[in-house]
Amino acid sequence: MEELLLVIGVVTFMFGLVSSKFDNSLITPPMVFTGAGVLIALLFKDLVEEEFAKESLELVAELTLVIVLFIDASRINLPLLFREHKVPVRLLGISLPLTVLLGAVIARFMFAEFSIWEAAVLAAILAPTDAALGQAVVSSPVVPVRIRQALNVESGLNDGIVLPLVMLFAALASVSVEGAEHSNWLVYWLMQVTFGPVVGIVVGFGGGYLLRVAKRRALINENFLRLSGVALAIVAWAGAIQVGGNGFIAAFVGGMAISGFASSIGEPLRDFGEAEGQLFGLATFLLFGMIALVPAIETADANCYLYALLSLTLIRILPTALALIGLKLKPATVLFVGWFGPRGLASLLFALLVVGEFNLPHGQQILTISVLTVVFSMIAHGVSAVPGARMYAAQIGKCQDAGNDPLEHKHSESHRDKFTVR
Repeated sequence: MEELLLVIGVVTFMFGLVSSKFDNSLITPPMVFTGAGVLIALLFKDLVEEEFAKESLELVAELTLVIVLFIDASRINLPLLFREHKVPVRLLGISLPLTVLLGAVIARFMFAEFSIWEAAVLAAILAPTDAALGQAVVSSPVVPVRIRQALNVESGLNDGIVLPLVMLFAALASVSVEGAEHSNWLVYWLMQVTFGPVVGIVVGFGGGYLLRVAKRRALINENFLRLSGVALAIVAWAGAIQVGGNGFIAAFVGGMAISGFASSIGEPLRDFGEAEGQLFGLATFLLFGMIALVPAIETADANCYLYALLSLTLIRILPTALALIGLKLKPATVLFVGWFGPRGLASLLFALLVVGEFNLPHGQQILTISVLTVVFSMIAHGVSAVPGARMYAAQIGKCQDAGNDPLEHKHSESHRDKFTVR
């Protein structure tokens, strides 16, 4: 325990000392922490006991996912999103299910040993995107706000949307192995996706209301307001598990429920949660490099590498292009949005969750493919983010220079960069 905490603390502190040098750099924090993890694994093989390290990775991954789901969902203004933003709605409502479908078909074709449900599990695990791996894109002032916002909203919501599918497909994939009846697994899944949201709604609305009242009456100070976001995320997660629901779905729904109180609660709630989420996220990448990456590279075959590459290209770009038909966006925009769908923490955490909780015949292979996809994405999207944003902005700028104001610049606010205080 002490050795592992020492490693996380030292690496985080050392990176923090030079962190500004990596702002808008081709080298991203996840790359640094993953590389540090690999280096530690190769140089100090006996530093941390392997089984304990794996358990630590699963625990940190779970806490990270809970906080990320809650905070991401709390930033979305759903009424405005569905009323005014066609791009993210199409990405979530059309591209996401098409990505799962296409990914499952290709996985079933490439891996004959997979059942159809295992192929679907893999596709669903790799469907959500992580804007943090291409942070230079979603924060770049040269990229039209509408496009940045669409990628940010998609990343914030698609992991929570696809989670019930991951759980359902994993449950169905394990039925044939365990010899259980489909009806038993159906009851289990229905409890997960029913009780989880109910707990999330109660915690989100109840907690948001109490925080608003406490702030209005000056009963709560800023420090505890900052702590409340993480506390409510954990309450939703743990409370749902106690009643047989899915804790991650509860955290996601709880975040959406509390978003209605955003203007009166203020920005500290989200800011602290994001800081905590980033710390846990970087710790996850460090443990990912120490524990999961080297074994995945050693055990993967050519098909695993090929599927990882297809997941980042064809399986992402084709559904995106189909979903955006009719919006009169420039071809450069369609390609840009299709390419910048990085796979990151959500995919890694879903893979660990599935392998840890379900008895899948090819669970380790699914984890290996997921690990390869995440590391390929980390490198490819991290390196291409800054130059890609500049090239795309130049293409859109040519249209403006020709007197044609692209629809990419049409913008209305549906995603809270920060909570506003009234």
